[in-house]
Amino acid sequence: MAAGGGGSPSIVEYFGGEDGYRCGYCKNESGNLSHGMWAHSMTVQDYQDLIDRGWRRSGKYVYKPIMNQTCCPQYTIRCQALRFQTSKSHKKVLKKMLKFISKGDVSKAVSEEEPMDSHIEDVVPSDFAYKSESQVSQTELTPLNEDHAEGVENEDKDKVETKEEVNVKKVESDSLQIPVDKDAAGPGEPSHSSKTVHAPPKPGKGADLSKPPCRKAKDIRKERKLQKLLQNQMGTLEGSPLQAGQQALLSQNSKTPTNQPKSIEDFIFVSLPDDAPHKLEVRLVPVSFEDPQFKSSFNQSATLFAKYQMAIHKDTASECGENEAENPPNGPECGYGSFHQQYWLDGKIIAVGVIDILPYCVSSVYLYYDPDYSFLSLGVYSALREIAFTRKLHEKAPDLCFYYMGFYIHSCPKMRYKGQYRPSDLLCPETYVWTPIEQCLPLLELSKYSRFNQDTKAVDEGRVKELGRVRVLHKRTIMPYSVYKKRRKGPSDEASVQQYASLVGQTCSERMLLFRS
Repeated sequence: MAAGGGGSPSIVEYFGGEDGYRCGYCKNESGNLSHGMWAHSMTVQDYQDLIDRGWRRSGKYVYKPIMNQTCCPQYTIRCQALRFQTSKSHKKVLKKMLKFISKGDVSKAVSEEEPMDSHIEDVVPSDFAYKSESQVSQTELTPLNEDHAEGVENEDKDKVETKEEVNVKKVESDSLQIPVDKDAAGPGEPSHSSKTVHAPPKPGKGADLSKPPCRKAKDIRKERKLQKLLQNQMGTLEGSPLQAGQQALLSQNSKTPTNQPKSIEDFIFVSLPDDAPHKLEVRLVPVSFEDPQFKSSFNQSATLFAKYQMAIHKDTASECGENEAENPPNGPECGYGSFHQQYWLDGKIIAVGVIDILPYCVSSVYLYYDPDYSFLSLGVYSALREIAFTRKLHEKAPDLCFYYMGFYIHSCPKMRYKGQYRPSDLLCPETYVWTPIEQCLPLLELSKYSRFNQDTKAVDEGRVKELGRVRVLHKRTIMPYSVYKKRRKGPSDEASVQQYASLVGQTCSERMLLFRS
């Protein structure tokens, strides 16, 4: 895949709408329908524009689902990487990896299945906090492993007090722990006779009255939430006296730094102890045998791919068994094109993320990993690393600010996990405009195929307006379709060319070369 703006143009061979084939999601034997073309060469700018019109690649095969006919409509999804917010389950995965590397902790390393192979709780609109802004199936994008959605926490049952603890009662008042006069009952509490009050415990027994009473985790969480709420209200409270309870709470926590949410980078790039039992290194390697790192690690990477395919996707050994980057001056230092992100653990490759670095995004193509390390939730971890990588590239290439996750398939519950990377948008299949996913979900609940653009008068702004300007490569000669049409012998192929041009759009049809034999 070459960089856009120069060099060889994209050369594609369009196949038209293909006959239905087996769907990797609903297992319909002939329900998956798509348009397809073979990319003999492809510039990064052309591919960027194609995926923004619903196309996707698998190797050099580029395909576009026939959205209103296929059994499982596949909507292009992108995450706004610069505004990305980690969820609780994302933080859980990052902490799990950090504990494993820094302490060798595998205590929570229970067998966790990938989303494609396990049930993921449905994503509903209320799950999102939007701010502002195969061929296709299992070979298109390895599912980004996601822990099961965390359920609502059950309230802890109050522990039965021992007689040694009765003299210190815990009363919740704005989540603060306030000692109660042992001779006076609090509101709504039964009075205690002097018989229930005991002397301070003997050394080594009972509660230590010189220290604050033990507190439950839920009480601490409530206090933090209240503290954050009060701090957010400080702007409106300036110049006016605070309530006594507010003053007490802010005073108590005055030495505590503001509880700011941690970013992905805070988890990933944290300093590790010198005696950490494991070392994880992520290497970015161009997909080219001319690159020494790619060439030297190819056999190990290929062996890992075969192991993954056979263990996860049940491929046989025989079934397991491209491109160069360019460096424009205004692009990222690594250049644009196809890359492997290799995850090296203690000198051994345990996962490989296949990505495309394009002018406006990092596009996730595939992930394969060592099943022996599935307890690390490598799918989710790699996705978070790729989002962090997108943010890093943005520093050098300001236009590069999105992370594309392939297709979102609402009709397949196991594939809804991609919507948990927020804020994210779905591509309207008719007008090719981006729409916040939480606005799309109610529509998809009503119909698996939906037009997201609610402006009924809106049309595809990139549609073909002049078919004669489509560029054609015929007998090693580049010409506009209007010229080729006059020279062509035999039956007209105008319908096929018209379909091709409407799918790739006017801009790409005038830049790419449509191969005609």
